[in-house]
Amino acid sequence: MKRNLLFFVLAAGCLKCLSQTISKDILTKRWDAYWITVPGTSPKDYGVYHFRKTFVLTVKPSSFSIHVSADNRYKLFVNGTMVSLGSARADVYHWNYETVDIAGYLQVGDNVISAVVWNYGDYKPEHQISFRTGFILQGDTEEEKVVNTNSSWKCIKDSSYGPLQPDLIYSYYVAGPGEKIDYAKYPGVWENNQYNDEAWTQAKQIVIGLPKGVFQSDLSWMLIPRSIPQVELTTQRLQKARSVTGINLPTSFPSAKSSFTVPANTSVKILLDNGVLTNAYPVLQFSKGKDAGITLGYAEALYIDEGSNKDWKAQNKKGNRNEVEGKRFVGVKDEFIADGYDHTFTSLAWRTYRYMQLEVKTKDEPLIIDDLYGIFTGYPFELKAKFTSNNDTLEKIFETGWRTARLDAVETYMDCPYYEQLQYVGDTRIQAMVSLYNTGDDQLMRNAITQIDYSRMAEGITLSRFPTANAQEIPTFSLWWIGMLNDYYMYRNDPSFVKQFLPGERQVLQFFSKYQQPDGSLKNAPYWEFTDWANGKGWQSGMPPLGSDGSSAALDLQLLWAYEVAARLEDSLGMKVSANEYKKRAAILTETVKRKYWDNTKQLFADTKEKNYFSQHTNTLAILTNTIKGEQAKQLAKKMITDTSLTQATIYFQYYVNQALRKTGFGDLYLNRLQIWKDNLAMGLTTWAEISDINAARSDCHAWGASPNIEFFRTVLGIDTDAPGFTKIKIEPHLGELKKVSGFMPHPNGEIKVSYNLNQRGKLEAVVSIPKGTNGVFVWKGKEHVLKSGETRLLAL
Repeated sequence: MKRNLLFFVLAAGCLKCLSQTISKDILTKRWDAYWITVPGTSPKDYGVYHFRKTFVLTVKPSSFSIHVSADNRYKLFVNGTMVSLGSARADVYHWNYETVDIAGYLQVGDNVISAVVWNYGDYKPEHQISFRTGFILQGDTEEEKVVNTNSSWKCIKDSSYGPLQPDLIYSYYVAGPGEKIDYAKYPGVWENNQYNDEAWTQAKQIVIGLPKGVFQSDLSWMLIPRSIPQVELTTQRLQKARSVTGINLPTSFPSAKSSFTVPANTSVKILLDNGVLTNAYPVLQFSKGKDAGITLGYAEALYIDEGSNKDWKAQNKKGNRNEVEGKRFVGVKDEFIADGYDHTFTSLAWRTYRYMQLEVKTKDEPLIIDDLYGIFTGYPFELKAKFTSNNDTLEKIFETGWRTARLDAVETYMDCPYYEQLQYVGDTRIQAMVSLYNTGDDQLMRNAITQIDYSRMAEGITLSRFPTANAQEIPTFSLWWIGMLNDYYMYRNDPSFVKQFLPGERQVLQFFSKYQQPDGSLKNAPYWEFTDWANGKGWQSGMPPLGSDGSSAALDLQLLWAYEVAARLEDSLGMKVSANEYKKRAAILTETVKRKYWDNTKQLFADTKEKNYFSQHTNTLAILTNTIKGEQAKQLAKKMITDTSLTQATIYFQYYVNQALRKTGFGDLYLNRLQIWKDNLAMGLTTWAEISDINAARSDCHAWGASPNIEFFRTVLGIDTDAPGFTKIKIEPHLGELKKVSGFMPHPNGEIKVSYNLNQRGKLEAVVSIPKGTNGVFVWKGKEHVLKSGETRLLAL
């Protein structure tokens, strides 16, 4: 008897191609469909549920659009094939539904639409906001309303599932549980139309579906259409086995489909290596082996075994990520018990891993492992940029940064895929710029700007991250959100999108104004004023040092930077009154920073008024805010990167340090400042670690470190916007020691392409192509050359 779930094999790669048409009534009127649930089940607790609707068609339709959502999550099938998954991460006031044209999966005669819906309950990941367990599906027009969710749908609670809390080292983990499955209790091939659901119960109607803004006295989800594409699903095979105990494996396993048998009463442990970090749904096909225990574990890296004298949970050193000898596997796990039948396991939620560990303990019947692989998932970004040089290491850095950016973007941007999966503003600003420079796709950036705006507290600031079940406040991240608005404004010709967020920008700045003294300096600003994971020298938990009066140069300068950005935005968008107010505040604060923090002896800005701490952060921000200019700024920049007594910026804040260097004319130093990225590669990482201490980094995948994927184009190739909307282009290369370099990147109007060659006489030969509807300037050694749309050749510069 076959009871396997083949939908991932069938659906892989197809979701991103689905239709997104929506009728006006769906957007503006009460739906006819009801939110439904399984009668007698808890609305809040952990549970996995199945829903089915059978119907007959006399003619195969040319289109059949439906709108579907669930709380917490769902996977939707039509005649056994998965066609949608969601709902895309959001909050109850902006609850996403997916729109799918399922006509291609329907047939004349009997059809079935089925769904698995799950609620994590108390085990839910931090990003998961929830109202209660529920599922809704609405046909787009009268022709499709036969499938609307109501009491005609059949349903069942799946008693085979339970949550499995990860047992990890001491660290912050909030990405949700693993799964325990007892296949003896599994309901069979419930997603197919041949399945007999007579024993299932009629669904319970909860409340009618409501688009956001439509009145209803009952509490409910406020439904909005998903604004981003469906995720990518692509088959991805593991590369090799690194260690095996208890069995001899086929040489082709796991890189090719291979089967092997685990004998009765045998214990097996197999450590598999994907070669690179990935986000994927694991797929394990197995048969027979009644009562066998099977465990799949997932880890970014292995941990060095420091011996039994030390608590293993405190052993956080990873060493070289390619090495497995003398190391311990610690990771999120899924566990299940075989029932003797054929099954294909895949997890409800995707997993993050480079290493996967398969453990089997059989009873009296041998277990057959038929196959094991992954289905990669992520936001469907397409790489539309290329950087080529005579330095192969740079291309490796670019490739690694691209992988990092991809793994930290699914339905939102994320700080990291393994531990948190949360859309933090500080991380997201950099990630969004990677998206613009590498893909040209701004949809996830728009989604991020909007969702962070949704998170706003009554006090005026946004939350540090969103969506999130529990509020966390990092006021400085609200300032970087203003930076995101400016980034979008400068690189996308869509001022109306930005203009709608100006009230939110003003609320953020009003919050900070409450803590400003008459001289503009902040005093005892509340909450977690995170700036960077810098070590020591007065820094605590990522917060810069505070003076005895409760002030901080780094905080004052971040606020000053936001005032300047807001003034430019407001002015450019015609809001002169607000612009002038922010200019006044910026002018006052600029003079205060100069007076309060400048150390004339050290020729540096100090972190506090006592001038006992100094950092790259404070001096970087002083340059970026024009608090210091001209030759004095150049000298400061030089000192900032040569004086090692300063608190050093980590891989995250290097993004801003490098902007300050470029601003002061030191862009050619950029390629000599990539050591932290080279160290990551030398330690075997395939994505960028969270912090500078690579050996003990919690997360191996933090895209706030992917800034080279921006700067290879913006700094090295020199391509940047020179006007709102990227309508004017400025190209000022900083080649460092490179002799030959070229590349291209997307632009809203097409593509920007450049090629540079420094000949033996030190003269530059440049070929530049910019898209229609643009013009620009090429700058080399201080001299400007006009660029017009099309190709321009500049020789012997």
